[in-house]
Amino acid sequence: MEGYTAVISLLQTLEQLRQSRPDLIQGKMVKTIESLIVTAEYFQNVVEETSKSRFDVETIKSLEEKIRASASYTEDVVELTIYQIIEGLSWTFGIAPTSLLHKNLLSVVEKIDTQKNEVMEVVSEFTTSTHDDQILECDGYSSNAILQHSEDDIVRGLDDDLEIIVERLTGQLSDLDIVTISGMGGIGKTTLARKAYDHLKLRYHFDIRVWITISQEYGRRSVLLEALHCISKQTDNAIKKDYDVKDDNELADLVQKSLKGRRYLVVVDDIWSTDVWDSIRGIFPDYNRRSRILLTTRETKVAMYANPISPHEMNLLNLENSWKLLCDKVFGPNNCHPPELEEIGKKIAEKCQGLPLTISVIAGHLSKVSRTLGSWMDVSRTLGEIISSHPDKCLGVLGLSYHHLPNHLKPCFLSMGSFPEDYHVETWRLIHLWITQGFIRRSGSDESLTEVARDYLEDLISRNLIMVRKKRFNGEIKACGMHDLLREFCLTEVELTQFMYVETTKVVPTVSAQRHFSFQNSVIHLFHLFPSVARSIYLFPDFTSRPDIDDFSHFKLLRVLAVFNEYNCFRSFPLVITKLFHLRYLQIRCDDNPPASIAELQNLQTLVYGRERGYTTLPEKIWMMKNLRCIHIREAFYLPSPGRKSILNKHLAIGMPNVEELYNLSITSCTNKVFSNIPNVKRLILQNNALLRTGDRANPLVDTSSLTKLEALKFVKRLSWSARALISIRSLPISLKRLTLAGWHSFHWTDISALVMLPNLEELKLKNYAANGYVWRLNDEDKFQSLELLLFCNINVEHWEASSDNFPNLKRLVLKECRKLKEIPIDFGEICSLESIELHNCSTLAEESARKIEQEQEDMGNNCLKVYINI
Repeated sequence: MEGYTAVISLLQTLEQLRQSRPDLIQGKMVKTIESLIVTAEYFQNVVEETSKSRFDVETIKSLEEKIRASASYTEDVVELTIYQIIEGLSWTFGIAPTSLLHKNLLSVVEKIDTQKNEVMEVVSEFTTSTHDDQILECDGYSSNAILQHSEDDIVRGLDDDLEIIVERLTGQLSDLDIVTISGMGGIGKTTLARKAYDHLKLRYHFDIRVWITISQEYGRRSVLLEALHCISKQTDNAIKKDYDVKDDNELADLVQKSLKGRRYLVVVDDIWSTDVWDSIRGIFPDYNRRSRILLTTRETKVAMYANPISPHEMNLLNLENSWKLLCDKVFGPNNCHPPELEEIGKKIAEKCQGLPLTISVIAGHLSKVSRTLGSWMDVSRTLGEIISSHPDKCLGVLGLSYHHLPNHLKPCFLSMGSFPEDYHVETWRLIHLWITQGFIRRSGSDESLTEVARDYLEDLISRNLIMVRKKRFNGEIKACGMHDLLREFCLTEVELTQFMYVETTKVVPTVSAQRHFSFQNSVIHLFHLFPSVARSIYLFPDFTSRPDIDDFSHFKLLRVLAVFNEYNCFRSFPLVITKLFHLRYLQIRCDDNPPASIAELQNLQTLVYGRERGYTTLPEKIWMMKNLRCIHIREAFYLPSPGRKSILNKHLAIGMPNVEELYNLSITSCTNKVFSNIPNVKRLILQNNALLRTGDRANPLVDTSSLTKLEALKFVKRLSWSARALISIRSLPISLKRLTLAGWHSFHWTDISALVMLPNLEELKLKNYAANGYVWRLNDEDKFQSLELLLFCNINVEHWEASSDNFPNLKRLVLKECRKLKEIPIDFGEICSLESIELHNCSTLAEESARKIEQEQEDMGNNCLKVYINI
């Protein structure tokens, strides 16, 4: 994996150099860069192919190390040379910039060619037959032995799941039905499947029951043999045992003949890929006998592929069941535990975060220590160390999921170890970090880097390796995190591979090969001890551990500098940061505004900035930063209109064409000139703050019609000093999908009705008196054609006159703090798409009307609509 990450990073560096500095890439330099790209792409192909092979693990590791070292060295030379050119150091020593780059790259080409020849020699020793035809999935890890210890006799919390599965398996559907169970490793999928397989009701229901374990190494022949052995034990007709002389087709024919005329249950346990499922599915025929296949998998996409209807996804145990399971395993089924251990025991159970595998491992450890309060408190403090000391039982099980990942997902997964325990990271932030660290690369598709990164995230979530913490109504992920057990695996893996250094203690180890650093304690005052080729630094410690500002100059090739602790604020912006030419992501808080010299960071893509006191004003030279993709300012900020080119730089055109996200822009900055220079913005938050107003209340309404790619707009009005709406509803672009209006905007309900002109609007949220008036009356022609979510929060509306025709595709209606609303339009029950009505602290009359709608629908046989009150 480390070889793949280094090569992808090198390719991005070379491609960016070729695109951004055409003044340096001229003449012979064109062929030199092309040669390096060709070699890097060769390395990429080698790494991808060897990761799928079945050859000696040590040989592959040695090969990857050669590639990693070569790619990293090449990238270091290229970026350091560019740094020297930008700083003018080349002229200081009497060397022209192009000559310096050409001289340095020639030596790099010579060295990388030597490494390429060595790699080619190793590759040539591989046999031509790199894959066994019978093997569809193989990573060199045998999971069967590990899994035997992973889900033993877990009973607590599975009763409801078991009831659901048994009901599905004994249903009346005559066709062969596929029932799927999915969830992360160690959650109890195999245990649940085994309990169903052994259930008394199913023993009598099915004529034959077959259990097949797949895991990561799959051979069609082994599946057939396993099935035949199971069948032969349960049938009177003895099957001939001369399996060795039969080919796979003959074995498959035997299986089908043995099952013909019988109602059968086949459990396919621990399946990893859709290709394997395609191969297995054809073995078991459909005889219309109500036969069933029960499939377990860690990967949700495999479950959905096998049967997208009603997949059963297992959830983590709640605290009550976690504590009961812990007690069962430590004290036995009678659950006779000393009362003084209950409080600390529940804390230990809570730290296991609902994963049965973790609870089982910790329970096993507790069974070996004295049953005293002190001993249990020691276990609570050292939970992570205990888990790490059981690699086969715990981390090894999760390692199977990691080792099964394709190369491009591994660095994204491991990067989650950069965050502290229980940290919830916003999706937008995580995606920008992945992109700026070089983990995301387009492969010939039309998707943007952001879209590719979202695909990566969804893939990792589908594999149950990253957990969704918060979602938008449309399913879009707002925040995510990682189970502590997976994080422990991450920390172990990054240490083994030297992918990243995560500091969680005050001890400073020897570091050399790492490029990524996460400081979570207090050794950041020793920055100078860490390698100058660091590419990313995350800082989580508080004020007491603030680094020396001058130490930042040590990291000349730094791409990511992120200060996450919101209380870690610099008195003034560290000017040394503006010398970090390669910086792509900057997250920092200061007492003052960013300086004009921030524009020297020409590679910066993401700026996350917070000012401790007062509002932020960005410098005019910000318009020179062509690569900016996201500007996220903590509070409302002022963005000056771009001035004359001569003031900025007569050689550079102004504008930020790549900006897609702009958060907390002051409404005083919303001029046509500003909008025309951010034409591709997709997500925009506008703030109307009295501190930022110019005093000219005669300003025209904000016109956003020129933002033709805008998809999400949020307009927050902090104070009600103006009686005007300030933003033109009728000028909103038709591209808009999500709109939030919050605060005293002085909009009238007729303005809100005008939103029907937005054909793509899917979500509309009105909060904190966003609309004036007590009556919202919609006419027959007012149709919110695409609206799926409508939310009112603290709105003064009393009468709402509307019909189902006004919201033909509404799925969710949410009303919060609407204490004056007398009734929800009774006709809303006829909206076929409506799934839920939620009321939080609303009037009694509104609640009664919601219940009435629900009752009327139930009386007509519609049980799809759910009403939730004060949840």
